[in-house]
Order: sequence, then C-alpha cells, then structure tokens
Amino acid sequence: MVFPSYYLPSVSWFSRCFMELRSKNSGQNEVYIELEACENFHKQTCRNRCYIDSPNGKIALSVPIDKSNFSDKAKCLMRDIRISRQFDWQRQHWTALESSYYNSPFFEFLQDDFRPVYDKSWTFLMDLNEALMEKCFALLDVTATFRRTDDFAGAPVIPPANTAPYYQVFAKKHGFIEDLSIVDLLFNMGKEAVLYL
Repeated sequence: MVFPSYYLPSVSWFSRCFMELRSKNSGQNEVYIELEACENFHKQTCRNRCYIDSPNGKIALSVPIDKSNFSDKAKCLMRDIRISRQFDWQRQHWTALESSYYNSPFFEFLQDDFRPVYDKSWTFLMDLNEALMEKCFALLDVTATFRRTDDFAGAPVIPPANTAPYYQVFAKKHGFIEDLSIVDLLFNMGKEAVLYL
C-alpha cells in the first residue's frame, strides 16, 4: 500500500501502517512503507501540517512552503516541495510541542529524541517528514524502511482511526480529541502507544 507523506502523521496514519504490519504476520517488527512522492502537492493538508492538543484545544502546526516551488498556476510534485527559510517555524513548533506536552507523562523522556530534528536545517519537506516518521516508528519499537514512488501510484486514502479515548493532558479542560498527531499518543502513553495502535 502507498502512503501519503505527512508531517508528524496522525494516529490513523500509524494505525493503518500497523494494520499492514499485522497482516504480514511475519513476527518481526519491521514495516516497509512506500511513500507517494509523485502526487501534486496539496495545500492545507497534513502533508505539511499536523494537529496537536494544547491548553487552548486542537491547534495546527504548519511547515511553511517555499512559494517559488510554484510557478504561475503550475503544480509541484511532493518530492520537489522545499521548505521556506523565511520563517522560524522550527523554534515555533518546538515551543508549541513543549508548552503543550511538558506536563504529559512521557515528554521528558522523549524530548531528546525529537529535539535534534528541530535543530537541523531541512531543505525538502519529504526528507523532514520521513525523518520524523522514522523516529516515531523507532519509539514504537518498529523498524521502518521507506521507499518513494517513481511514478504517481494513486491517491492514498487513510481510513478513520481508532477513536477510543486515551489519556490526554487537557482532556479535563476540553474533552478527548481524536486523531491528533502521533506525538500526542507518544507523549501521553509512551511505549503503551503501540497497544493502542
């Protein structure tokens, strides 16, 4: 199955990958994921955006895209999307993650896994997305091998996620919010996140 390249993918994205892993029934914690690199980039989607919980409820974190990717009405393939250097998005995203999850049970233990990604300079969106996906799989004790499509393989569809509630820091304030970024599940559930998926 071909998966879209998402920035800090949702719980449903990871649930679908785990369904693939279970269907192979190999007994090994390895997953091979083909990422759609040849689709036209879709603005205002999870390709460069994720959703996290915050003291103010669900918020979006968006990676700014270099507008020079797009000539007049031209489309740009996902593999060619460059990240804009005009904004301090890495500091803003890290600050948002820190302020949202500092009091979660596992942020203290996992922050050193994520911090280096936000300290590095990135050129291409797919490289950033892949690095974060690989990091999340590793924290779930799964070895992920990625391959990018050479041609357009079709529009990937991610089915709805498991909507069963799990612990969230701000649930008492604004209720359980489903299908947030996988980091919400990791920071709140740690290694038990794999049982939820």
